[in-house]
Amino acid sequence: MGHTIANKQKLLNRVRRLKGQIEAVERSLESEDGCSIILQRITTARGAMNSLMAEVLEDHLRMHVLGSKSKPSSNPKAAAKEVIDVIRTYLR
Repeated sequence: MGHTIANKQKLLNRVRRLKGQIEAVERSLESEDGCSIILQRITTARGAMNSLMAEVLEDHLRMHVLGSKSKPSSNPKAAAKEVIDVIRTYLR
């Protein structure tokens, strides 16, 4: 997971922004804002979560499925299966 550690600050910044967006949803619910405002804030938080997931997933695929740029996977079927398994796991 060295690649995650290398991007640690970037990922933590994303998580902190996401946390702020979730707190905004909570505040909107507590203050009984209109449905459209609440839905917009939920959509924003969902987008941030999807972006975080995409970044971590991309790093995982690059580092663990494809390997380094100089050593691509020698078994394309196995690599494809792992990609499918990873995507199914994360999209549940």
